[in-house]
Amino acid sequence: MEKYTFNTQGTCAKQISFEIDDNKVRNVQFYGGCNGNLKAIASLVEGMSAEDVIDRLSGITCGFKKTSCGDQFSQALKAAIENK
Repeated sequence: MEKYTFNTQGTCAKQISFEIDDNKVRNVQFYGGCNGNLKAIASLVEGMSAEDVIDRLSGITCGFKKTSCGDQFSQALKAAIENK
């Protein structure tokens, strides 16, 4: 099981930690941001393949921002996969 930490840009959440185990997303935690919403995202993606999470969350914006916590998580997963 590989553990990762990602520092976000342009969102209220400042950091995301997660694990990838056999291409499955595990133990996602957002630091900062909208606590309830981010706990919900973490719960919903638990056990999903990294690629499915990327497909679902990539490109989502938040209000006037060009990114969102979900989009930043997809960027974190892309970076983790590319750096394996």
